[in-house]
Amino acid sequence: GQDFDLSHSWKMYHGTRVPGFPMHPHRGFETVTIVLEGFVDHFDSGGGSGRYGMGDVQWMTAGAGLQHAEMFPLLQQNSGNKLHLFQVWLNLPKCSKFVEPHYKMLWNEEIPKHTIAHEEGSCSEVTVIAGAFEGIKAPSPAPDSWAATPENHVQIFIMHIAKGQTVALASPSDTVQRSFYFYKGSQLQIQTDLESAQLKVNRMAAVAPGKIQLTAIESDAYVLLLGAEPIGEPVVMYGPFVMNSKQEIQEAYADYERTQFGGWPWERRDPVHALATGRIAHYGDGRTESPK
Repeated sequence: GQDFDLSHSWKMYHGTRVPGFPMHPHRGFETVTIVLEGFVDHFDSGGGSGRYGMGDVQWMTAGAGLQHAEMFPLLQQNSGNKLHLFQVWLNLPKCSKFVEPHYKMLWNEEIPKHTIAHEEGSCSEVTVIAGAFEGIKAPSPAPDSWAATPENHVQIFIMHIAKGQTVALASPSDTVQRSFYFYKGSQLQIQTDLESAQLKVNRMAAVAPGKIQLTAIESDAYVLLLGAEPIGEPVVMYGPFVMNSKQEIQEAYADYERTQFGGWPWERRDPVHALATGRIAHYGDGRTESPK
């Protein structure tokens, strides 16, 4: 969580022409990239590419293995290019770790935002990226995702809680695991059936199943909620791969060295689109999609 925090002297900031993450491989999990501000240029080994941002979400299933590049285009030539994003790594169960790689866009215009009007006149808002909130359902995730089965209760919410207000969250099951990353604000009070605690900004809290109440203290609070039923399998993570055993990690590296996960069809390791390119997705099967 500190890679791009300007208060720290060390930052994971790659790229020569433009910042970003040039060509690199993944296997065994998914990335859910939530861009709150700024833009990302995507290129992958399956021939897919695109530009997305300003509320868009890219859901990419690495599955059996692919390479991609995530570059941050410098669209503003005479001013700063602000970027604020979260990238969630969502594990795949053993039965899905070798599915065909896939990516899809959840455009900002199609992601539901549920407004909660408070008696004092202020409003809170919950952006439903995965799962459901108060009956409001998110767009469908990638087809082989753990989130594609409703009983797995995968939840990804961006929550804006108005100053002094409380937002309640019901528990989808008695076994769901949820955590909250409080990324902007002053103080966040978390009230569960068993205890109450206050969270400082830039901190995360894991919460047991049950009803939860979140209250913004002193200022508006902005929270990333992550939740799901546990997969219940061993997890071995090393570098860009997430598998079930050390042997599978070693096999992933060997497979990548041998096959390059389909190779790299682009001229550069760090490609970017033309400055005038708008928000768009080009898929490996030839389809092209833009926000509606």
